[in-house]
Amino acid sequence: MSRETRVGIGLAGSALGLGVLGDLLFQGQPLGLNIALWTTIFVIALTVLLRVACAPLHQGRRFMLAPLLLFAAMFAWHDSTLLFAANFLALAAAVTMGALRRTQPRLDSATLSDYGGGAVSAGCSMAAGAAHLLATDIKWAELRNPGAEKAAAIARGLGIGLPLLLLFGGLFVAADAVFKQLLSSAVPTLSIAIVERALVVCLFAWLAAGLLRDLLAPREESRLVQVERLRVFGRGARLGALELNVALAVLDLLFLAFVVVQFRYLFGGRGLVEQTANLTYAEYARHGFFELVAVAGLTLPLLLLGDWLLRDEARGHRAFRWLARALLVLLGVVMLSALQRMRLYLDQYGLTELRLYAIGVILWLAVVGVWFALTVLRGRRRRYAFAVGALVAGFAATLTLNVVNPDALIARTNVTRPAVDVGYLAGLSDDAVPTLVARLSGLPRQQRAYLASRLLQSKPGGDWRSWNVSRARAERVLREHHAELAQLAAAAPR
Repeated sequence: MSRETRVGIGLAGSALGLGVLGDLLFQGQPLGLNIALWTTIFVIALTVLLRVACAPLHQGRRFMLAPLLLFAAMFAWHDSTLLFAANFLALAAAVTMGALRRTQPRLDSATLSDYGGGAVSAGCSMAAGAAHLLATDIKWAELRNPGAEKAAAIARGLGIGLPLLLLFGGLFVAADAVFKQLLSSAVPTLSIAIVERALVVCLFAWLAAGLLRDLLAPREESRLVQVERLRVFGRGARLGALELNVALAVLDLLFLAFVVVQFRYLFGGRGLVEQTANLTYAEYARHGFFELVAVAGLTLPLLLLGDWLLRDEARGHRAFRWLARALLVLLGVVMLSALQRMRLYLDQYGLTELRLYAIGVILWLAVVGVWFALTVLRGRRRRYAFAVGALVAGFAATLTLNVVNPDALIARTNVTRPAVDVGYLAGLSDDAVPTLVARLSGLPRQQRAYLASRLLQSKPGGDWRSWNVSRARAERVLREHHAELAQLAAAAPR
């Protein structure tokens, strides 16, 4: 049996094991310790398969492991849904590092197109890599047992025919009531729970097989989608220096006009805004914040795209870089405008998860913009890799959010405001519960009673599989203060 077939069988078995583990850990459970456990087993399986395949532990795979395990462990710390989303993005970025295959740029000099190509290849492999594994990688003819080969062929045929059977069977059932009745009486009834669990196993196994296959590929040509082919596909897309620089100059003028308005109105005082825009100062600030976040989020990708399109146009680079520097300076003012708007809005309405995360995105974009100016705009895209710097900044921002504990910060900030939205505070995750219990005494009587009753209604979900620090701490605090909370809730005015 060849090494390729042996590795393929080991990979398929590992994926099936990860599928069963996924069902055991996640079925009917909130996210928590289960993410950390499943990711750890995934890393162990990948390490063992790399040794079996004698594949090199290149830089991408090596540096992927630490952030992958770190941000998987964050799920066992906090309980905020938006923080979960941020940690998932960090996990995806870590996988993108592991998906790098090219030996020419090192990890610290890989470009965004290298990372983007790796992400596309890993994503496509997760979607369809398992099919390629079963159909091509495992050489079924090498299995000398004729019975096993025949059984494998039958299994493949059933795998192909089952979706068709479900599709056309569903159509026939919908078309004819008698056929539906006969089919219902002939086919044994399956428990919905069993079907759901089987689907969960298949989903986890399919995704794990595809991702493991991509991370195990020793050479670029072994991957389902090759990054070099994506690069060749994009090489034909080029524009002249004049076209790009004219477009960038027009954009600079637009940004400049906006900045002039900001200095006159937003930074110019409350009376001028209320007299001109027929809005309160807080309403004026609130209206544009998220639009300005979108502007900041779109500008850097546009500049990166322009630099990429101009890579072969040496004559236009100097003008492009001066125009790009001017745009970055103006973008900095736009970001300050966005932060000023948010400050005014927070003074009026308080802090929420969405507002806090939007501020975090603005600050991360500011760091990435400075790094862009120091690397790409100085012709040092590879020497001081812009891509890895942006990735590290993203990891640092996500880790900072986990340390800050956004929901607890929101609770501490809002509970001291003159007008407290206790309904919103009661809807925060378990991360905020200890803070809310500790600061109940500072609220007016009616709000204190309402919040106490809502806290008493919170029920711990899941078992040890979904355990995390915040849920355990919230449960302990609520248990210790149960009598006090019940007394406060009972004191609510009728």
